[in-house]
Amino acid sequence: MKTDTPKKQAILLREQRILELARRMVLKGGYHGLSLESLAESLGVSRGTIYNHFRCKEEIILALLVETMNKRREMFQRAAAHRAVPRLRLAAVGVAAELFVRLFPDHFHVEQIVKSDSIWNKTTEERRALVRSCQLQCVGIVAGIVRDAVAQGHLDLPSSITPEGLVFGLWSMSEGAYSIIATSEALTELGIAEPFLAIRQNIHRLLDGFGWTPLSREVDLPEATEVILRQIFPDEFAMLKQPW
Repeated sequence: MKTDTPKKQAILLREQRILELARRMVLKGGYHGLSLESLAESLGVSRGTIYNHFRCKEEIILALLVETMNKRREMFQRAAAHRAVPRLRLAAVGVAAELFVRLFPDHFHVEQIVKSDSIWNKTTEERRALVRSCQLQCVGIVAGIVRDAVAQGHLDLPSSITPEGLVFGLWSMSEGAYSIIATSEALTELGIAEPFLAIRQNIHRLLDGFGWTPLSREVDLPEATEVILRQIFPDEFAMLKQPW
């Protein structure tokens, strides 16, 4: 098996240190809180060394986004491999998405910061391709579960809706809701005491509306979720400080 040379290992380690520090800077001060000068000074290297890794700070921010998306994709892959009917495999993806937001709020926060044209357009096509690849893989994982449900006779999609179209609807619901949770402090006052539970319930009602079997009333969802948490995400579940 080919191993990296000591020089390459040192380069990779330095790049990881750059990203770790950059993430803290972005979380503290947003886009404008990150500067190559501050990075170089904090790491004890020259600006030229930083430029050897990233040609501008927008490249660094996009690299942070790729880190975030890779972590979520890996969790989605584990969820999709759940040995269960497609409906419960999709539920496992939902658990993965929620765990990601609850356990790694800094990742989610950075993702919200970097999604702007002013950042995107200043980066290289190579870096943007990595982001698109992560997005395509995540959508592909979930769309594959939808296709399995159709093939097994558990779901009959209308001719006007593709598996990707259904995935986009689920994506919009969850991402939009997570963004609201992250930015609103008035949910309890609005009568939404358990927002994550509300998201789960709304998604299951949507899937019931499509006639995706087994319907939510035919499954013990709390028990199924417990199995998913303990069998697929035991480490993440152990990290969770709040009740599910």
